[in-house]
Amino acid sequence: MTQRVYIKTVGCQMNVLDSEMVIADLKRHGYTVVDSPEEADCVLYNTCSVREHAEEKVYSALGKIRLSKDKHPEKTIGVMGCMAQKDQELIFKRAPYVDLVVGPGQLHTIPGLLDKVRNGEGRQMAVSLSRKDDKQAVVARSHETFDPLRDPGMRPTPFQAYLRIQIGCDKFCTYCVVPNTRGPEQGRAPQQILSEARVLAEQGCREITLLGQTVNSYKHIADGETTDMSSLLELLHEVDGIDRIKFVTNYPKDMTERLLVTVRDLPKVSPYLHVPAQSGSDEVLKRMKRGYTIADYMEMFERIERILPEAAVSSDFIVGFCGETDEDFEKSVALVERCRFKNSFIFQYSVRPGTKASERFEDDVPREVKAERNHRLLDVQNRIAKEENAKLVGKDVQVLVEGPSKKATDPNAAVVQMTGRTHCDRIVVFDGNLRQAGQLLDVHVDDVSSHTLIGRVKTVDVVTIGL
Repeated sequence: MTQRVYIKTVGCQMNVLDSEMVIADLKRHGYTVVDSPEEADCVLYNTCSVREHAEEKVYSALGKIRLSKDKHPEKTIGVMGCMAQKDQELIFKRAPYVDLVVGPGQLHTIPGLLDKVRNGEGRQMAVSLSRKDDKQAVVARSHETFDPLRDPGMRPTPFQAYLRIQIGCDKFCTYCVVPNTRGPEQGRAPQQILSEARVLAEQGCREITLLGQTVNSYKHIADGETTDMSSLLELLHEVDGIDRIKFVTNYPKDMTERLLVTVRDLPKVSPYLHVPAQSGSDEVLKRMKRGYTIADYMEMFERIERILPEAAVSSDFIVGFCGETDEDFEKSVALVERCRFKNSFIFQYSVRPGTKASERFEDDVPREVKAERNHRLLDVQNRIAKEENAKLVGKDVQVLVEGPSKKATDPNAAVVQMTGRTHCDRIVVFDGNLRQAGQLLDVHVDDVSSHTLIGRVKTVDVVTIGL
């Protein structure tokens, strides 16, 4: 009998991609996707461990689904992703009605494990080796990927897709669980990546976003030949049907001159660079073990300004990290003011068990201070974003149309508010129609907000010639 599956995804783009892979695999095993956990035979939660709030949301959702499980004991409930790898047996203890716990390196085992649960073999768990269990090469092999499996129906739009080029991370920032949940850094083989890009193009994708924890650190060595990020971009640039190539998230120390020149010289590669700073204070960066100073970051930023003056740069910041003083925070404000980022993702620090920060440092910044710093830095960033966007008023931008905007009241109307993104990843809204989805259109910018350009599609002037 056909099994119905519902999946809920929280967290980063990597998790969105993982969910697409899992659903593609389950569909090949006869599953169909449904829109609510109540109507599903199998409910999966793809989880994140980067922040405490993301984990608590999952445990809250598990508490709610318990009522459905009580009424339908045959319903299977699975927890997958980073929280599954980190918590493992703890999930069964906190939510004993969960049937399945699977880490991000073992997602390819889900169909078989679900079969075992339904066959009465009890709870199932599949997780990768921890960093301390064996040599790095052995641990790395336990974090597997099955990326060639794709499901267009799980993507945000049919025209855009994520493509993983790297798994794991070796940076070991003191606040971060990713090196433990996703394992050692590994670059996928370039021919695998190229093959997948061609499949995506055949499926109608016009834009691909390359994913990695530190994506610009990408490297693959085989038969004495090294492929780095610049070489990979040159290979992908030749894939017919792909019009735009983006990549996230970048590490400041690996934003080399060669890579920036490659971005400049390849028209398909978007001049959009997401390069997290995390703090404007050298003292905080040292406690975070980020591996660079603000002088290093500014050297990189000035290199971007010199080689790619039209580039849009975005960043990440953590406020309220252990020991952050008012002076440290003001340095973060000053960095945002100097760099004038397109946007910044700003987070309040929360202790993550298993990280070095949780072992070495006291979480000594009061919650209300974290919140105040978050609001203030966000206000500064939003003001700057609006000022930078205002420079585009009166200009034309090319937009990859994604579909109706969230504010479109009637998607079937003759005129609909449509949305899309520029080559620099700026969001644009305009009046249009559903037939424009998936097209590259020139839009004239009339107005802006901090996060959005507002415009109208440029029309071609038609000259009527008398016959």
